[in-house]
Amino acid sequence: MVMPESAPELAAALALVLGALAEWLHSRRVVRVARLAFGPRGRPAAWASAAPTLRVISGAALAWGLTTLCALPPRAHSGDGGVARRVEDPRHILLVLDVSPSMRLVDAGKDQKQSRMQRARDVMESFFDRVPFAQTRVSVIAVYSGAKPVVIDTSDFEVVRNILSDLPMHHAFKAGKTELFAGLEEAAKVAKDWNPGSTTLVVVSDGDTVPATGMPRMPAAVHSTIIVGVGDPQTGRFIDGRHSRQDVATLKQIAARLGGVFHNANETQLASAVIQESFAQDEENPFERLTRREYALFAIGLGAALLALLPLALHLAGTRWRPGVQVAEAREADRTGAKGPVGIA
Repeated sequence: MVMPESAPELAAALALVLGALAEWLHSRRVVRVARLAFGPRGRPAAWASAAPTLRVISGAALAWGLTTLCALPPRAHSGDGGVARRVEDPRHILLVLDVSPSMRLVDAGKDQKQSRMQRARDVMESFFDRVPFAQTRVSVIAVYSGAKPVVIDTSDFEVVRNILSDLPMHHAFKAGKTELFAGLEEAAKVAKDWNPGSTTLVVVSDGDTVPATGMPRMPAAVHSTIIVGVGDPQTGRFIDGRHSRQDVATLKQIAARLGGVFHNANETQLASAVIQESFAQDEENPFERLTRREYALFAIGLGAALLALLPLALHLAGTRWRPGVQVAEAREADRTGAKGPVGIA
């Protein structure tokens, strides 16, 4: 059963009305015994006059908080017992992967015995090992002469691993030059409806045949960008009658224009500091990070605490009137034989 969005507000309003009616009926009864309860003046302590209002507001807050938690989807938990991000508000990793034939050239790694795609797989597996994968969704866009989304918002790492395992995805494209900017344009389309600052964009390429103009603009969802270069930046290899090598200068320029960082991963893995910084949120007011769930929990805690503590507070400090014989005066009367003042019982 799907609960309507206005259910928490309706529950709070109903609790408010019923609570106010109950307090009105209770106040009429209290008036009749005011002198018996509060002494000759017939009035409680000054602060106790606010007790009916506090009870009504607390009941409404409790009703709103409980109904809100019932309406919200359950929070996911990671396998290690930690609390994952909300299912409806995950972090995103958007991988733009160069799958052109030049990525199959063997000149990568410390000993230059890996293909560029194999090196890309090793780098990205190391990357995913150091990110909170259980709290993120991964999307992969393949790029060659055009751009094609391969998977969108998966939480299954094996799917991503299979994509990175030398799949001949270049056969899905017409032969031509690598259009890396087409992949960035497709990435912008995929991420345009995501929450602002929720996405880390990772581009893996050898930088071969990247145009000098036409850089697409990234949406507000992209929080950080990492450009990963693979392939030998010095010697390179020949393919289709031309020399192909990692174009470090072009990849650095792309990183600068996207406001991101470039890393030559041909021999070294991505630094942990770079990964951590890419997932770090901008500094903001702590209250801006609170969600409807946190406000509901706060309302439940405050409402329940007030309802539980008010009776005790009223009993201890609701009035200064203490009916009966005072202990000190009773002892003095016993000693002198005089009658002490007697309160109304």
